[in-house]
Amino acid sequence: MDRRTAGVLLVLAVAQVFGWGTLGLPAIAGHRIAADLHISLPMVFAGTSTLYVAMGLCGPLLAEPFRRVGARRVMMIGSVIGALGFVVLARAHQAALYFVAWAVLGIAGSAALSTAAYIMLNEVAGRNAKGAIGALMLVTGLSSSIFWPTTALLTGVIGWRSTCLLYAAAMVLVCLPLYSFGLPRRAANAAETALPPDRSAAPPPARSTFFLVVAAIALNAFVSFGFSAVLVELLKAQGLSVPEAVAFGSVLGVVQVSARAIDFLGGGRWDGITTGLVAGTLLPVAMLLLIVGHGSHLAIAAFILIYGLGSGALAVARATIPLVFYDKSAFAKATSHIALPLNLISAVAPPVLAGLLTRFGSNAVLEVALICSIGALVMLTILGRRRPVVGIAATS
Repeated sequence: MDRRTAGVLLVLAVAQVFGWGTLGLPAIAGHRIAADLHISLPMVFAGTSTLYVAMGLCGPLLAEPFRRVGARRVMMIGSVIGALGFVVLARAHQAALYFVAWAVLGIAGSAALSTAAYIMLNEVAGRNAKGAIGALMLVTGLSSSIFWPTTALLTGVIGWRSTCLLYAAAMVLVCLPLYSFGLPRRAANAAETALPPDRSAAPPPARSTFFLVVAAIALNAFVSFGFSAVLVELLKAQGLSVPEAVAFGSVLGVVQVSARAIDFLGGGRWDGITTGLVAGTLLPVAMLLLIVGHGSHLAIAAFILIYGLGSGALAVARATIPLVFYDKSAFAKATSHIALPLNLISAVAPPVLAGLLTRFGSNAVLEVALICSIGALVMLTILGRRRPVVGIAATS
């Protein structure tokens, strides 16, 4: 990785940790928000669902701005919109304005988070961006580990509303300057350049393969995004105190990053399907351990370790599975079609799991997650048998 790419990666890493970390507010302050707004806990987590729906719907609309003006400018605008979203959230005293705030934050996320960062790295590194993207995923995996304790401390001292205002200031005083001064300006003629067509690519896969890819990614995302929102509440329902639940949740982020590091260090030795199959096997084991463990600290620790390794590696698999079946010219189109159902599933998961947790208890959440994890593993097994010969090369 050259120095220019490394510099861009450093800027993006800091800004992305701030961006994703601050959006984890409901996972820590969910009960405080629910009590203040006189709404149920599932409705609080529905704010996160609104975020993902807005991100999914805005994604295709931003394709042209990304192409015309580049990721840097779009991300700068996204930071300003993010600040506005947190201000609206801080001022929300009823459910309607609460959901408006999350919709605004979703628009900001679509402009400034993950996809935008990957586009920025592609602008800088071109075909060599894969390694930088993997490195960025390693760092952003620490978002919850850094911001869950931070949010818990801030909301306990100054309240969740003032915490929102502080996060709004961070968008303007930290993220905006990083994007503005830390990222390279795009060349004036960059929008006119295009990659030559890849004539060595294999024929496009069957339509059923695309649906299997979507199903595998969506089932896994339901568990991953749902658990990221309700994990602290789930662990509290297992009998842990609030500090213990937050501590275990913070350790999870470190374990997930470790799993991503293992996959990253593996380079091109295996593809996204192989990563998904190995990691996907761990999730059902983790769910079963927590179900039969009856809230023991040993069972919870084992769950955090096994689930963290599996979910961390699966985050990489979700980004790289399409590379197994689609060449560079078709990858963007395939992922754009995957993005909407993926974001909708990510939106549905937190309130569904929060509702199950509230009404039926933690075991109901774990049983649904177990079924989804097994379903995703079955889909990945079928995809493994359809893997083209060029698949592994496509990921290197």
